[in-house]
Order: sequence, then C-alpha cells, then structure tokens
Amino acid sequence: MEIYEAAKAAREASILLAAINGDKKNEALKAIAEAINANQDAIEKANAIDIENSQKEQIAMPILKRLKFDAGKIKDVLQGIESLRGLEDPVGKIQLKTELDENLILNRISSPIGVIGVIFESRPDALVQISTLCLKSGNAVLLKGGSEAKETNKILYQIIKDASEKAGMPEGWISLMESRQDVNAILKMDELIDLLIPRGSNEFVSYIMKNSNIPVMGHADGICHTYVDKDADIELAVNVVTDSKVQYVAVCNALETLLVHKDVAEVFLPQLKASLDKYNVVIKGCEQTREIIEADCVDESDWETEYLDYILSIKIVDSLQEAINHINKYGSGHTDSIITTDQDAADEFMMLVDSGNVFHNVSTRFSDGFRYGFGAEVGVSTAKIHARGPVGIEGLLIYKYKLCGSGHIVADYASGKKSFTHKRII
Repeated sequence: MEIYEAAKAAREASILLAAINGDKKNEALKAIAEAINANQDAIEKANAIDIENSQKEQIAMPILKRLKFDAGKIKDVLQGIESLRGLEDPVGKIQLKTELDENLILNRISSPIGVIGVIFESRPDALVQISTLCLKSGNAVLLKGGSEAKETNKILYQIIKDASEKAGMPEGWISLMESRQDVNAILKMDELIDLLIPRGSNEFVSYIMKNSNIPVMGHADGICHTYVDKDADIELAVNVVTDSKVQYVAVCNALETLLVHKDVAEVFLPQLKASLDKYNVVIKGCEQTREIIEADCVDESDWETEYLDYILSIKIVDSLQEAINHINKYGSGHTDSIITTDQDAADEFMMLVDSGNVFHNVSTRFSDGFRYGFGAEVGVSTAKIHARGPVGIEGLLIYKYKLCGSGHIVADYASGKKSFTHKRII
C-alpha cells in the first residue's frame, strides 16, 4: 500500500479502534499470541535470513545482537502479550470529575492518541511490543523497521495483521513501511500522524527530531551510570554493577559509566575487575582508577559515549555531590543507580539526579516496560513530556474533557445570576 494511503487508512481505523471494548481487544491479543506461537519455525527461518545477510554486510555486533529473534525472544514477546491481556482496559477511564454547578458535570476521560508512527532499528521484538501496546491502548500504528530485519519484520507484521483483523480489529489499523523513502514521507504527515516514536541510534533519533513537525517521543542516548557510594555493600555492588554491564550489553539500559567513591575504590575495584574479566570487559579508567587496576586511559569523549558493547568507563569521585554533578552533566536522563547502605545518601541521589529512572541498590537493566509491569514498552522517553521513562500503555493515552449539563449558558455566570461551585467529585 502506498504510504499516504496507509496513513489515511490508519487515521480512519483509529477512530473505530478507539471505540472497541477491552474484551474485544484482548481477544485480538490472544489471537496474535496464538498465531505467533503457531508460526515459530517460519519466524526463526526468516530471522536466520536477516542474520545471514547482516553478517555478509558486516553489520556491527550490537545490531546483530538486537536483530536475533530466536525461541527465547519469541517466548519473551508472548509473555509480554499475556501480561498486556491481564491489564485493565486503559481507555475511557474517568481521571477527574468536577461539579461546575448543579447538573453541570465535567469529566476528564482517558483516550487514545490516534495514529502513532514508530520508526525503529534492528529489533524485531520491538515490532511485536509496539503493535500490541498500540492495539491495547486503542491506537493505530504505522511501523518502519530497519532493512537489516526486513524478512523477520515482514512475517511478524503479516501474522499480527491477519490475526487481529480476523478477530475483529478494523482493517488498516496496522501497516508496515519497507522503503527508506517512507521515513521521510512519514515525517511530513503531520495531518495524519499524531505522534512519532523513534528507536535507534543517537544519530538516527536526532535526525527524526530535527526533521518533523510531528511531536516526537523518544531518547537519543542511553548513557546510564551507577555510583558506588562510600557506604556501599561491596559484594552487592560487584553483583549489581556486573549485571548492569554484561547481562545484555547492546541495549539502552546497560551501564556505560561507573562512578566510585574514593574511600571504597581500593577494595571495590579489584573485586569488580575480577568479575568483569570473566566477560572480557574492556575497562577505561581515570588516572586514579589506573593506579588501582589495569585499565585503558579514559578521555572526555568516553563520558559522553554509549558503547553498547563490553566496554566500561570508570571514574573515582570525592563525594556524592561530585557523582551527581557528573551524571547531570554527561548523562542522557535515561537510568542512573546508586549503591549504598546510607538511606539519606540514596534519597539525595534519587532526588537530585535529573533522569527518568533513578534506582537504589539495583541493576540499571530493570529500566524496562515489561519489568515495570507495563506489559511491554514502545520505547523509553527521556523528554519531560506526558510520558517519561519506559513508555507503556499510559504513555500512549491522552484525554478529553466531557461536559454535560441541562441548558446551562455562560451569560448566567457572567452576569452573576449563577455562580460556579467547582466541587471536586473524583
């Protein structure tokens, strides 16, 4: 389907989708999960083609890791769909109810945003997460995946489209764009698309933000920090930092910069290095770090780098405040964690670090919509808009005001004949 026609069909479908009840949407989600499960072999074969082609083209290792869509990834997306089905229907909820005057009642009601354009790189699992979240929240969606995942995206899209439409979802609620030219076309469709969500590299997301009048929700970098405080439990810190760095390196919530208080550095760093050496992590350290453990020399640009690889930058700091200042200067507002037994220090860190996700004594890898109980996520927002952090269903909703009366007119209030009560009900 030509891109403009697809966007037009999505706009029309979004109106119908917004009125579909939760049970019907859950039936469609169940049908999607069953269809994905029944077609696992075909999905994995398509993914193998994408991986082989990407290897021939010498695609970077982080992209290859994100591209892989095997039985484990399929299991994960099926769990995500099941989690979504278990969530309450988010559309049509009364958020606020106010009596303006007798028999004049104002309600604020949750409603879908409308048509969402999602442009993403590498990860086929993102296609499943995004489309099912949009369906649950009553939004139509235009998808544009990276060419490296062409075959996997194509089969997943067809499975989701066929299963959902057979279950009663409006035709055209989901479309997949395949050409690079479609991206620039989408960016210009502000009359048909309500929100853009880009997922990919810093350069890619920045390009989207700079070249469209459509509101954009996303993040350009995932430069995540962990600060090991002077009152940290050393064994806990080693375990949490190791998990933050190596559990899955090619994602935006993986640890990139470690800050260590000077009072614990000599005890902590050798133990951490022994742990990271098991995974062949390359350590880049400041001068003080290199006096304690073997490490490459870090430079200013490393503090601003999202490695998405087995590389970690380490800086020794003199105080909690220095750690906070470093994070607020170089961080991307994604996820930052403190390891400490001092509750006051933790409270100060979590209050003053200007990020969408701030943690205490846990791995940065917990910053994820599924782990938060959102069912899944369409992406992570580091902007200070209606949605921040992992964006699940609530981030795909807006609201409308409904006012009901019995012939009320403004002239009565302007003249003083009547006055407002403004009584909050909910």
